[in-house]
Amino acid sequence: MQDTASHAQLRARVLDWLAGQGPAMQALLRKVVDIDSGSRDEAGVGAVASALRERLEAAGVAVQCEPVPGYGVLLHGQVPGAGEGAPILLMGHMDTVYPAGTAARRPFRVEGDRAYGPGVADMKSGLVMNVFVAEAFARCGGLKTPLQLLFSCDEEIGSQATRERIMAKARGARAVFNAEPGRVSGNLVTSRKGSMVVEFEIEGVAAHAGINPAAGASAIDALARKILALHAFTDPATGTTANVGVVQGGVVPNMVAPHARAELDLRFTSDTDPDLLLARVRAVVEEPSLPHTRGRITAARRTLPMRPTPEPLLALYQRGAKSLGFEVQGEFTGGAADSGLTASVGAPTLCATGPVGGHAHTEREYCELATCVPRAQAVALAILDHP
Repeated sequence: MQDTASHAQLRARVLDWLAGQGPAMQALLRKVVDIDSGSRDEAGVGAVASALRERLEAAGVAVQCEPVPGYGVLLHGQVPGAGEGAPILLMGHMDTVYPAGTAARRPFRVEGDRAYGPGVADMKSGLVMNVFVAEAFARCGGLKTPLQLLFSCDEEIGSQATRERIMAKARGARAVFNAEPGRVSGNLVTSRKGSMVVEFEIEGVAAHAGINPAAGASAIDALARKILALHAFTDPATGTTANVGVVQGGVVPNMVAPHARAELDLRFTSDTDPDLLLARVRAVVEEPSLPHTRGRITAARRTLPMRPTPEPLLALYQRGAKSLGFEVQGEFTGGAADSGLTASVGAPTLCATGPVGGHAHTEREYCELATCVPRAQAVALAILDHP
C-alpha cells in the first residue's frame, strides 16, 4: 500500500495534469459534437468511437471496439493497475437523440461559459471527461487495480442490444461512475426511475362517416378511451407516471378509422414490479373499449431503475469534490440510464458524474465548460482514494 507522501505526490500529479487540459477537452468535445451519432446511426457512432479511441491510444490506453450490428460499436478501454483486483468502471454512451443533419444545422459553438450543440451535455462532454481521466492515469500511473472504460451505442433507445454486455462488464466492479451530465444544481444522481416504452395498435372497422357510420368501429375512438385509462396509471404515491406521447391513426376524415397506433412511456421506481405493470397495460390495450375493435401490444422495451448509491461511494466523491472547492449532493430523478443496469447486478454505482449541463434532448442543450476539469478531477480523486 502506498505511503502517505507518495499518495499525496500522485494526487498532485494527476490533479495538475488534468488542470491543464481544459483547452484539449474543449477541442475533443467540439470534434465529437460535430459528428451526428443518433441511435442506430452506425457510421456516426463509429466515427465518435474513432475520435475517442485516437486520443486514448495516443496516451497508451488499450482500446477495443466491439461491433454491435445495427447500432455501431461498444468501446472498451483499460488502464492496468498494480494489482489484478476488481476494476473501477467509467461509463458513457455515444448515441444521441438527434437525427442526421443536426450537427451541420447547429454545430458546436461557445457562448460565454457554455458550449452548445447536439449531445454536448447528454453525453459527449461526459465521454470526453472520462477519456481524460483515463489518460491522466495512463500518464501518471498509480492505479491499484484496473480502470476500465465502457462506452455504449444504444442507451437513448433503452440499451436493448447492449444491456447484457453492460451488466456482464459491471458484475464484480468495485465502483461504477456513469458520466451522464451533472444536474443543473451540480449535484450527482444517486437513484433513478426505470422506464418502459410500450407500442400498441388498435384495429377497427372502416365505414363511411356520413352515410353509414354505425356500420364502422373507430379505432381512434377506442384508442382515446385507452389513453385515458393508461394515463390513470400515474400515481404520485408510488412514483409511477404514464404518458402516451405518440399517436397515429385513420386514413381520411370521412372514414371511420380502421386502425390506430400509439406509444406509451412509463416511469417507475425500484419498488415497482415491471412485469406486473406491463400486465396491467396489456389488460387495458386488449380490452375491447368499443365493440368490434381489437388491441394488441406490438413491442415493449424497458430500462431498469437505478437502486440507491451506497453511502460510502457518494461520501468518497463528496470528500474529493470538497477538497477541490465545490460541494455536491445526491439526487433522485425520473430519467432512466444505463446506471440502472449496473446497479441491478450489485455494482456500487454513482451517476451524473459528467460536466454540468442542461436542457438535454432540446435545441437549448448546453454544457458548463468551467465544470469539465473539476468534475474530471473529482472522479480521479474518487478512483485514487477508493479503498
